[in-house]
Formats: sequence, C-alpha cells, structure tokens
Amino acid sequence: MKKILLILTVILTMQMSFSQQESAFGNGEWFKFRMSYSGFLKAGNATLAVKDSKLNNKDVYHVVGNGWTTGMIKWFFKVTDRYESYFDKKTIMPYKFIRKIDEGGHTKDLEIDFDQVNHKAYVNNKKYNKKTVIDTRPNIQDMVSTFYYLRNNLDTNGLKPGGEVRVDMFFDEENYGFKLQYLGEETIDTDFGEIESLKFRPYVMAGRVFKEEESLTLWVSKDKNKVPLRIKADLAVGSLRADLEAFKGLKHPFKIVVR
Repeated sequence: MKKILLILTVILTMQMSFSQQESAFGNGEWFKFRMSYSGFLKAGNATLAVKDSKLNNKDVYHVVGNGWTTGMIKWFFKVTDRYESYFDKKTIMPYKFIRKIDEGGHTKDLEIDFDQVNHKAYVNNKKYNKKTVIDTRPNIQDMVSTFYYLRNNLDTNGLKPGGEVRVDMFFDEENYGFKLQYLGEETIDTDFGEIESLKFRPYVMAGRVFKEEESLTLWVSKDKNKVPLRIKADLAVGSLRADLEAFKGLKHPFKIVVR
C-alpha cells in the first residue's frame, strides 16, 4: 500500500514542463484528483489549492496539497498527507515548505525555510527536534513550487518529441535532480470531454515500487492553464491511475474538443 501513497505524493508534486508569457494560474485555483489501483479499485484522492498570502511582508502564493486514502484501502493502510509551499508571486521561488504526513504509521513533520540569495535550506525536522542547514543549488524549487514554476517558465514550443527537461528540486533534506521527457501531443477522453493534451514521461527510480525508470506517463491540457489531466504508473505490483475529477478557479478558458 505504500506504493499507492508514493503516487499520491507524485500527484501533489509532479513536475511538468510548460511555458508561456502569461501566468498559467492564480488565486483560487483548485484541483481534485481521483486515484484508482489496477484500473478498478478506488485508492484515494488528492487536492491542490492556491491562495494569495503574505510571508515576512512579501506577497506570495500559498499552495496546500492534501492526499488521503479512501474506501477499502483506507482500512488496510490509512494515509493523510499535507504539503504546503509559500513562493514568490513573480519569480515562483519558494520561501517556505511544509511536509506533514502519516502513511500507515510512518510519519514525517518537516518545515524548510529557503534563503534564495545565499542558497541555503534551513530544515526543521520537528519529529526528531533536529535542525540543519544545507547548501542548495541556485534557483532551487521545493516539491510543490516546481509544479507551478514550470507551468509558467518552461517553453514547450521549443520542445520536440524525445526532448528532455531538467529541474533542481530540494526533497526532504537533499538536492534532487529531476528529468522529464516530452512525448508529443494526444487527445484524451476525460470526465469533461475530449481534451487536447501534452504528454510527458517523468523518470523515476526503478526498483521496489516502479517497474522501470519509464514507469510514469503524464498528460496535461494543451491550453494556457496547463491543467494536469491524468497520470498512469506501472508499479512493481499492479498499476495506479490518477484522473482530474474536479476543478475551479482556472485563470484561462478550459478547452474541450467539439466534434
């Protein structure tokens, strides 16, 4: 069941590659995802919400991501995950990140403050009452801010099928290099109708959870919103699929194919 929760985490933090001069999102944007295991068993839900806020007298976006198991799975492996990111409205650089999770009794309670000028991460591990300072790479992103940063800053017009995108991200207490491959365009059937989408393959670590590095496939809408529509994952045992179930507060029109 930990495999299912890892994918819930991926949904909350998935790095997608898009770019445009206009911002893709704004205050009030909200997504809800439906998770299913091996194509039929309801596994859980995940949400992402954006709100205007202030942090140390700076104008920021405060994004909250929640993930939880539902149905039968909840009785075997109960999960409640919460992720928060405070990032600059203009640069999308994160100032603070919070991760508080309980996955079947496995817990984490982390609060990270970023110094983007001196490239430092101040990590407060509240579970163990431990504080550390770690050097970061320039323009480092956290697990949540990466999603929004790339929606605004990465140029898809310059990408060709097979092209790759790399992002520096800070995960828990270390720097992490993430790679994403662009696969091209595809029209997919969703709860809202047929949607033109951009298709990507995030590279993951093969082994205990995933069958191979290319086990994940991601679809996002081909419009100014760049809405995450679907993700499929081949696991070491079974598969997991997440579909966008509901949304509100989009900044731009949501395009549905009319035939």
